[in-house]
Amino acid sequence: MSVSTVDPAVAGVVDAFTGASPGRLGEEFHRLVDALWVEGELTALAVPAVSLVVERLAEVDDERKAYLAVLLGILLEAEYPEPGPVTAAARAGLDLYLDLWRRAANGGALSVALAYLVAHFPADRERVLAVAADRDLTADDWTRLERGLQELDPARPVIGRVFPSPAVWALMDNDEQAFDQSWISALSAEQIAANWQKDTRTVWGHAGAKAYWAAGNGTPAPVVTGSVPPRDQVPTPPESPVEIFAPHASAFRCPTCQSGIEVAGGAVRCVSCAAEFPAGKGILNLSEGAQNNPGDFLYKLAELPSMGLFYEAYARPNFLRIAGGNWGGEVTPEDERRYIAEHVAPVDGPVLDLACGAGRWTEMLVEAVGAERVIAYDAYVPMLTALRTRLPQLPAVMASARVLPFGDASLGAVLCWNALQAFPADTPAAIAEIGRCLKPGGTFTLMTFSNAADPLAYYFQNSHYFPGHQEGMRLFELADIKRWLADAGLTVRHEATPGTFIFITAEKPL
Repeated sequence: MSVSTVDPAVAGVVDAFTGASPGRLGEEFHRLVDALWVEGELTALAVPAVSLVVERLAEVDDERKAYLAVLLGILLEAEYPEPGPVTAAARAGLDLYLDLWRRAANGGALSVALAYLVAHFPADRERVLAVAADRDLTADDWTRLERGLQELDPARPVIGRVFPSPAVWALMDNDEQAFDQSWISALSAEQIAANWQKDTRTVWGHAGAKAYWAAGNGTPAPVVTGSVPPRDQVPTPPESPVEIFAPHASAFRCPTCQSGIEVAGGAVRCVSCAAEFPAGKGILNLSEGAQNNPGDFLYKLAELPSMGLFYEAYARPNFLRIAGGNWGGEVTPEDERRYIAEHVAPVDGPVLDLACGAGRWTEMLVEAVGAERVIAYDAYVPMLTALRTRLPQLPAVMASARVLPFGDASLGAVLCWNALQAFPADTPAAIAEIGRCLKPGGTFTLMTFSNAADPLAYYFQNSHYFPGHQEGMRLFELADIKRWLADAGLTVRHEATPGTFIFITAEKPL
């Protein structure tokens, strides 16, 4: 294409980026993105710009190539799921992208960016995968690419198994696969298509976030994952007498009538309304309607015992990269452990690990304050099953964060680590409840994540769709967190915000 045939406005913004000095490259890239794309939507300049962007991609240095590959990826996604003129113009450059990818250094920024770009051409799946076979991709990256290139087979849909990568979900056993198919079979054709598209956006979102970070910062650090033992080797929680809850009984409140709870005669019951709450394997069910559904609770306790371990081993380290921008590994598990050790400062009373998950950070809490003080708390049985296996000396409670089954000023401290974003709509209510339940002088220590200020980084964060969050990932504004803390009567005594992490310790004044 001759430059003379291009809209001068388009040529001006593209050439401003391609000709920018190294010190202005990021700024000019943002100007270019803003001219063609706003919050996932194409501007009037986008369609005429694509062919010129492809042309410049062949001419510029590798650093600029990486940025332009990311740009083409987000422009393609703006037309998804119905391809249009941007897709047609971008696809015309596929031979170029594949040739550049063959010659790019494995694992380098350009290779990562091109892997993201070529994942958008399902009609050319075999050609793309043939080149990918020589790119030394990890199993995770290979399966993300492969899934990005798939088209929906309505007769055999696979839904909801893309984060952190499809490779991880290939480890599912027959029972888990059967469970998968049971809920997928209940979906309508429209629901299947909508969920498929969200899954596609999730794998593109991961690849795009990685590529965008690499374009500005270089090769991402390898993600360090754990492992999950074979299903027949996953330990189960020990049986525990209900007396495991007795040391903290005075802190509990009945979720139905708000009266006290007693532990006696091998049972946990309300002292006023006589509601009895199921407690199996050291997990006390204080969720809504628990006293009417003990059999269902005990059944669920045995379901998917490895899911909590899966979360810690695979999902969590990848989530920190997406939500926290931790592609360079700047925030380490040791940093997290140190923060808990240094900032959780309880007064008398139980110490609650709210939304404890599989218990990795509960272990740190136990180190900091002693096992005899800690109550583990989560809404999901597989997580508590994993936690009780890891920490069988701890009592665990199953209930939501929105209404805590504890009395006013009954808790010495609360920890909520990497969890508020799991229930964003309930976060203000949960923080208010924490303020109600803390004793004066007690601390609330949290780690969560903020929305990225960079519009493109925010787009990739929000391109992740998880169960229960079908509108995309919802994170926070720091100002909102601090306002909710103040409304709950808590005073911030420490905060740190590396990347898009939020570390805060607040205190209930004496």
